[in-house]
Amino acid sequence: MKLPPLTLASGQQAAGRAKAYFPGVMIAVLVALAAQFVAEHYGTPAMLMALLFGIALNFLSEETSTASGIGFTARSVLRFGVAILGARISVEMLTSLGWGMIGLLVLGVVATIAFGMLLARVIGQDPRFAILTAGSVAICGASAAMAIAAVLPKDERSERNLLFTVLGVTVLSTVAMIVYPILTNALGFDEVTAGAFIGATVHDVAQVVGAGFSISETAGETSTLVKLIRVSFLAPVVILITLLWSRGDSPGDGARPPIVPGFVLGFLCLATLNSLGLIPQSLGAFLAKVSSWALLAAIAAVGMKTDLRNIVKVGGGAITLIVAETLFLAGLVLGGIGFLELAP
Repeated sequence: MKLPPLTLASGQQAAGRAKAYFPGVMIAVLVALAAQFVAEHYGTPAMLMALLFGIALNFLSEETSTASGIGFTARSVLRFGVAILGARISVEMLTSLGWGMIGLLVLGVVATIAFGMLLARVIGQDPRFAILTAGSVAICGASAAMAIAAVLPKDERSERNLLFTVLGVTVLSTVAMIVYPILTNALGFDEVTAGAFIGATVHDVAQVVGAGFSISETAGETSTLVKLIRVSFLAPVVILITLLWSRGDSPGDGARPPIVPGFVLGFLCLATLNSLGLIPQSLGAFLAKVSSWALLAAIAAVGMKTDLRNIVKVGGGAITLIVAETLFLAGLVLGGIGFLELAP
């Protein structure tokens, strides 16, 4: 049976794109595997390792045989990884901690982003860079940074800013993973309160798990739950950012993002299905693992696409901004926990 010309042409185009993407995608996957190996054997953050390995292979993004696949991984695989994060979120999870804690988490996200935007104006940083760093600090570290960067209008500094943000929140998360358990012990927090503080303040999920379970199993389970609730705020924040920038004039290349990006819709659909109990636990665990690997390969590709020399150009103001946002969130959550414990 002879295929219609249009179908045949479309199939040939898809095959051609797959062939062009394959070398670059495989390199990103191999870097992700290497990063995971180092993380498992030497106790270092996998995201940080993937980023550093990617930076070391920056020259590959200029090779004609690998450039398109690296770009595809940094863009499309990234969005796919964020989308299937929704399989880990459910309404039951949101309500299990009580409305007081949920309110504190919402306040933490809103106030940290507002603080970052205000401080950026004071110290002369770009508002898009401010919302990128503040969103990653307030929600879920590197994953949030990549999701927010995907909907912000692009300019010549976009990849540099994303790379700096991912590197910054990963390093700060690693420091927090060591310091925050000591801090909660010094403050006399019980296991549940310590876990809630860590889940509400540490940026990346892996470091939340590490810090929480270093205290106790109860603290680890609480911190992971609180962190996943923060992850659930990613979709509404990304939608609001998209609406904010689509309303005004788009800088850079003039491209306007869609009102609701496709990967955000995917996130919301999977979260809804999981809330209705339609995603089996085994499938949810599998999708979470796929998401983790997709984001690891994507951040490796982002590293390959960015010249390390450009990172130095962000300056002291950028470092001040992301550190100040981190300290602001920690202080706000500490004050909120104290208020909730004193409240009737």
